[in-house]
Amino acid sequence: MEFIEILKAIILGIVEGITEWLPISSTGHMILVNEFLQLSMSDAFKELFLVVIQLGAILAVVVLYWRKLFPVSIGKKPVIQKEIISVWLKILVACVPAAIIGFLFDNQIEALFFNYQTVSITLIVYGILFIIIESKNKNRISQINKVSQITYKRALLIGVFQLLALIPGTSRSGATILGAILIGTSRTVAAEFTFYLAVPVMVGASLLKIVKFGFHFTSAEIAVLMTGTIVAFIVSILAIKFLIVYIKKHDFKVFGWYRIVLGIAVLAYFLVKTLI
Repeated sequence: MEFIEILKAIILGIVEGITEWLPISSTGHMILVNEFLQLSMSDAFKELFLVVIQLGAILAVVVLYWRKLFPVSIGKKPVIQKEIISVWLKILVACVPAAIIGFLFDNQIEALFFNYQTVSITLIVYGILFIIIESKNKNRISQINKVSQITYKRALLIGVFQLLALIPGTSRSGATILGAILIGTSRTVAAEFTFYLAVPVMVGASLLKIVKFGFHFTSAEIAVLMTGTIVAFIVSILAIKFLIVYIKKHDFKVFGWYRIVLGIAVLAYFLVKTLI
């Protein structure tokens, strides 16, 4: 039985590692996966697992972008890099809108929108938006080609777009990337800032879940949690590298079409399920 649970954790870690960074909605995929693959553990642990394995995904960002995120240069004489401090301040500014609204209305949002109908609609709607926006911006010259060029005002605007991701199926990375492109950043900068923005958001959410759950884990729970987190970390590194290379030569239209197909698939599956 433990081997089966470990295998499930590996699959869930793979899904998390891929869908967390590509703008295709990790929630939409997890809803489908959850229909066919569920951990044979308590509901409280399963809820914790799906949030905490995101720490593995976050660690991938920290490892890949360490030099751009760590504000102290290591050498004979450590130097504080003001530019990186400024980037972190902008990240925190961008986190403010979602932090406030999420804290105040988390339960209401979950009760109203956490269902397959909402996820299907948001997958399709944002898929269409990706295609429209990329078509309109085909020959546009980006105003911002480095993360350091993002102003506090633009960071706050990206944070406002992140509010959309509070609705399941939107995709946090999808909302912030779309928002960043609309306000003039290049695709590469939009994706990179989205990666950075995920660090405080996911670390905060994971720690909150752990505190609520408590620190009393069985050996099986520890094994499953560690497996899922490690797999999510490894797959996230590959997914992030793939996305950065891909968007240097391509636009996001393919992800838009994928979201539309997935949204239709989710809607069709659950409609058929209710009729049977």
